[in-house]
Amino acid sequence: MKIQLLTLCIGVSSLFFVQATLAEQPANSQTATAPKPMIVAHRGSSAQAPENTLPAFQLAWEQGADAIETDLQLTKDGHIVCFHDKDTKRVNGQPLAIADATLEELRQLDMGGIQPQASERALRAWSSDQYKGTRIPTTAEVFAIVPAGKKIFIEIKCGPEIIDPLLRELGSSGLTPDQVVVIGFNSALLKSLKERDPKWQTAWLCSFDKKPNGKPRNAPAKVLKTLKDMRAHALMSGRGDVDKGLLDQIRAAGMEHYVWTINDPKLGPTYKAQGVDAIITDLPAEMRAALNSSTNP
Repeated sequence: MKIQLLTLCIGVSSLFFVQATLAEQPANSQTATAPKPMIVAHRGSSAQAPENTLPAFQLAWEQGADAIETDLQLTKDGHIVCFHDKDTKRVNGQPLAIADATLEELRQLDMGGIQPQASERALRAWSSDQYKGTRIPTTAEVFAIVPAGKKIFIEIKCGPEIIDPLLRELGSSGLTPDQVVVIGFNSALLKSLKERDPKWQTAWLCSFDKKPNGKPRNAPAKVLKTLKDMRAHALMSGRGDVDKGLLDQIRAAGMEHYVWTINDPKLGPTYKAQGVDAIITDLPAEMRAALNSSTNP
């Protein structure tokens, strides 16, 4: 009888442990998974809608993107907005500096009311009439439209002053750590963010362009040391060649490799064959079609 009672107590305790563990899981706990390589919509589907706006991000989801990428800056009054340039001249025509403007001032600008500049028209194909009245979004607005199982890459475009407000925004967003990758060129800033809150993934943007003497601007050994020191989740490089030995070491260390910004869909299968984990592109639909056709000839 004592043995039976003990067995019953152990069984009940195990049941309560399982229930408690399940109760601790976040509401939005669906794991963000995607086929390899992921298709990451650069500033949203930015060839077909105004970059870094809600319509561009919504279009990216409709086109089957696995993730969206956006740029973050702090306004004068401490709000985080999704915007790439230091000022609004290129996309709006008015040279209003993000850091010197309030959110209310920025919200008055129309991001869809003018055509892209001539230098961008070969790629951009959206109508100013179609998107007239589109505004600069806040991070909260963009975080809210990331579906379960999808990811968002957020590039920090300002200094360390954004870390605390960004961590607060992420904490209240409902997004899980596997849905978010914080990226940037400033490795020290990313390291600081990781030290403040280790659960968020980071990826270091690093250029491998060649110097006049033919050597890469960032030596592979230094790159690997920096990635390990900042506990990065991934290396994100441009189209330039990355030393294969470095990539082998990165993957052996459990890190991933992303490549930006690839707008020739024909290159997609090549990068897939190289084992790239994510392709950042302004043309998510075209890149998805190219990868699908290479998989199913």
